[in-house]
Amino acid sequence: MPRNRSFSCLSGAALSANATLANTNICKGLIGSDILPSLDSPNSFRRVPSSPSLSRLDILSTSLQSTMSNLSCSPRSSVDSHETDSCVRLPMSAPTRSDSFLNAVEVQVAGGAAGEDRVQAVCSEENEWLFCAIYDGFNGRDAADFLAGTLYETIMFYFNLLDSESKKDAPIAPFECSLDDSMSGIEAASAESFMTKSEDPEMEASTHSFRLRVCDILQRALIQAENDFLHMVEQEMEDRPDLVSVGSCVLVTLLLGKDLYTLNLGDSRAVLATFDEGNSMGRSEILKAIQLTDSHTVDNDVERTRLLNEHPDDSTSVVAGKVKGKLKVTRAFGVGYLKKKKLNDALMGILRVRNLISPPYISTEPSLNVHKISRSDHFVIVGSDGLFDFFNNEEAVKLVHSYISSTPSGDPAKFLVEQLVIKAARSAGFSKEELLNIPAGRRRRYHDDVTVIVIILGTNHRTSKASTYI
Repeated sequence: MPRNRSFSCLSGAALSANATLANTNICKGLIGSDILPSLDSPNSFRRVPSSPSLSRLDILSTSLQSTMSNLSCSPRSSVDSHETDSCVRLPMSAPTRSDSFLNAVEVQVAGGAAGEDRVQAVCSEENEWLFCAIYDGFNGRDAADFLAGTLYETIMFYFNLLDSESKKDAPIAPFECSLDDSMSGIEAASAESFMTKSEDPEMEASTHSFRLRVCDILQRALIQAENDFLHMVEQEMEDRPDLVSVGSCVLVTLLLGKDLYTLNLGDSRAVLATFDEGNSMGRSEILKAIQLTDSHTVDNDVERTRLLNEHPDDSTSVVAGKVKGKLKVTRAFGVGYLKKKKLNDALMGILRVRNLISPPYISTEPSLNVHKISRSDHFVIVGSDGLFDFFNNEEAVKLVHSYISSTPSGDPAKFLVEQLVIKAARSAGFSKEELLNIPAGRRRRYHDDVTVIVIILGTNHRTSKASTYI
């Protein structure tokens, strides 16, 4: 792993719109009301011991009081334990390298909740990796809670098998992943397309193999979490039949050295802000917004065509712009009633899907992408779909860049959420204060749950450059 600092600041904010019911005692209380309903969004990372299997309880925080909460975090040096509300630059002291890049003595964690959204951030300053995840739950909070309690732990478990599998040269299951070095957008590509030109073929082959295995780990961990969740739903559905309809979108970003991995199911997005320095004649740099994730909804022609092709004998695969008339997203975690007939049969009356001819209708196959961070890359916005209901990619990038240019020590994620509240209030004919005073549940009429993470890349804020937007 290269020892170059890949990010200098992490900022996060969340705003709830949905009222959520008490969590189920799924998994015999391990993921129950005594653990997850009071997640908070703290003002800083807190350090916890690292182990091959980090306890769920160690990942989670303990109090959520305000409607709008924010986390604004930068990894801290071992001598600086001061918690700060602002986004600060990383100290440049060289970390002590362990034998394995995951063998961190300690990690720093932050987490939060907003309605049915859940968010996690885990950082090892020692070994220079960052894990961020947004779980956008729907039809209830149980799937997002389950992911918040287990997915990071499951990913770390599979990472601990990486060395042994590499030594055995274990085969990698087929999957699709995209490597975006051209900065021209995202194109589906098989894993075989990872190889790029290099003066050191042996090193390139090693990097290629490592990237494939990381992508494989992310996908295997997601499949494991899905299988475990649906198994527990089957155990609980006699008492809680509504669990069969509970699901979540998934967006994971993993920064390892200079490689930024993204995994997504659903319609959350990771958007990269990068400078186009290929201009001539002294023109100012152009800041571009590059979406690193695919949109898994029926509005995406590629997804809609895939769904219809997978169910040629079912003329009702898409009804009224939704999968089986129920769900707009085409890929998601959970939502078992659209994947298994026996889970659909647990529902009564109009809640049950009629003519479930050829399940599964909702896919759990994620989109995977690897982007190699360059000097031109400025920051990444990671957000649930509630953000992009109000701002397109370019607008979000412009707002964040404008803010960090004028307020380099501020909180760009909180600023972005505040701008969303202002825009939502104006659209509804309210003031910002009037909108925020509307109780969760009723406020869902005006905006969705919103969760935003902004990752400032590199070691220096590029605020002195003149920039325009396209």
